[in-house]
Amino acid sequence: MEKRKILYGLLACVSIVFILYALTENYLIDPGAGAFLSHKTGLKRELNLPVWLNVMHVHVAFACIAMAAGLLNFSNRIFEKSRKFHRINGYVYLVSVLLVVLTSGYMAPYATGGKISSMGFNALNIIWLLITIMALVQIKKKRIIRHRNWMIRSYAFCFTNMLIHLITALFHQGFGLVYATSYIIGVYGSIALLLVIPNIIIRTIGRSREVAVTP
Repeated sequence: MEKRKILYGLLACVSIVFILYALTENYLIDPGAGAFLSHKTGLKRELNLPVWLNVMHVHVAFACIAMAAGLLNFSNRIFEKSRKFHRINGYVYLVSVLLVVLTSGYMAPYATGGKISSMGFNALNIIWLLITIMALVQIKKKRIIRHRNWMIRSYAFCFTNMLIHLITALFHQGFGLVYATSYIIGVYGSIALLLVIPNIIIRTIGRSREVAVTP
């Protein structure tokens, strides 16, 4: 139980900091996304900037809502106090994920790194949506543990943007690769990590529960 509290506390800190950063960066500091767009060179499709910016702002808003909703639904205290809130908030998360995926699908053809990056984002969107739907299917069948595990896998994808930029910075600033190449590595590297890390967390939580019930 103590390990789960520590994990949740760490998750809450990272989520809140990232939400505040994303909102500040995209709506206050650089609402025109000038710094990000400066890396989009050699696009094969003409970028309609006003439309792209509106879609991007919707994308960021619902990504933050999904992250906040998911965080609240992992709270045992909130779940015990109001299961109705947990259920409604779960649908808020589901709708938010759907809108993030749809807006990401629009932006994918303009991804930094070209077609290879676009394919990565499309794959990522499909995987995230399928995992989230699987979580919904499990709770409809009253399989609570399986629902929780699939939600852990789904929630991990809320950190896609953070992972992509961390990996990109590592390869671009750390190893000196060109930005576009580093970004491509970031996209596919994040997909790999987002499929692996949640399963490690699920096993860790499972082991801690086994220890807690062992006489």
